Amino acid sequence: MTPVILLAAEKESAEVTDWAARIGWVVGLALFIALVYWLMREGWKWRGTLQGDLPELPGAPDDPGPARLSMSGRYHGSTTAGQWLDRIVAHGLGTRSRVELTLTDAGLDVVRPGASDFFVPAARLREARLDKGIAGKVLTEGGLLVVTWAHGDRLIDSGFRSDHAAEHNEWVDVINSMIKNNSTEGAER
Repeated sequence: MTPVILLAAEKESAEVTDWAARIGWVVGLALFIALVYWLMREGWKWRGTLQGDLPELPGAPDDPGPARLSMSGRYHGSTTAGQWLDRIVAHGLGTRSRVELTLTDAGLDVVRPGASDFFVPAARLREARLDKGIAGKVLTEGGLLVVTWAHGDRLIDSGFRSDHAAEHNEWVDVINSMIKNNSTEGAER
C-alpha cells in the first residue's frame, strides 16, 4: 500500500471528551426551538384577540334545500378579502382541515371534520374565483377555489381545493351566476 492510503485507513474520528459542552449545546438548542414555537403560538393567539370583533359564524339552517353542487377536499384558510396574506384565525377560520362543501339555494355549507363548521348564506356570497394562493398555501395558477363572502362588516376570502381540481370551474360559474341572480332579484323588489 502506498503511504497516503495507509494514513487514510488508520485515521479515525476523535472521541468526544467534553460531554458537558455537547450536552449544553443540545439543551440550549432545544430551549431555543421551544421558545420559537411558544412565540409562534402566542402570535397566533394575539391575532385571534385582534380579530375578536368578528361575529360568531352562522350555522346551517335546518332545511337548506337540495344540493346544487357538492365536493370534498381541503379548506386552506380564510383571509381578509384582497389581502391573501392577512389570515383570519378567529372562530377557527385559520385552521386547515378536510372539508365537505355543499352549495344550495340557501347558501354554502362548509363542514370541517376536526374544526368548526360554518354556513355562508346566499345573500352574503360576493364572488367566486380561481386563484393560486392564500395565506401559507401557494398552488399552480387556478389551483384554488376562493369564495368571497361578507361577515359582519368584513369581506372574507376562503380558500378551498377540491380532491378533483376539474370541479373548480363549475363551482365558480354556479356561485357567480347565483350571486348575479340574487342581486337582480333584490333590485327588482
